[in-house]
Amino acid sequence: MNDPIADMLIRIKNAQGVRKETVDLPHSRLREEVARVLVEEGYLAKVDAMKRMEKKFLRLSLKYGQDKKGIIKGLRRVSKPGRRVYSDSCSLPRIQAGFGTAVLSTSRGIMTDEAARTEKVGGEVLCYIW
Repeated sequence: MNDPIADMLIRIKNAQGVRKETVDLPHSRLREEVARVLVEEGYLAKVDAMKRMEKKFLRLSLKYGQDKKGIIKGLRRVSKPGRRVYSDSCSLPRIQAGFGTAVLSTSRGIMTDEAARTEKVGGEVLCYIW
């Protein structure tokens, strides 16, 4: 697998499209931190690191609204293995006029665009979610 973050985002999008409650994916620290940020921002209900037959995996619990539509309206992978996208704290993008979130990998860990602006750090823009 060349791009684990893109795989994670597509699995979330597909599972939400068929209204699944949970989605399982292979464990990595990067995926776990991105999922933690999505839980903090309210896009996912919870994330659990589990182990089955000596293999670790993540179980993400998806969140739905009262009308049974998914909380996540859209997501986009920005920085790809063939083209990395970096941004400093001054030029971080505003997603959907402030209603969306950009997830960044910074020197202080994985964080949202708002947290990066307040801490005045830039980094690699991993994905947009709204």
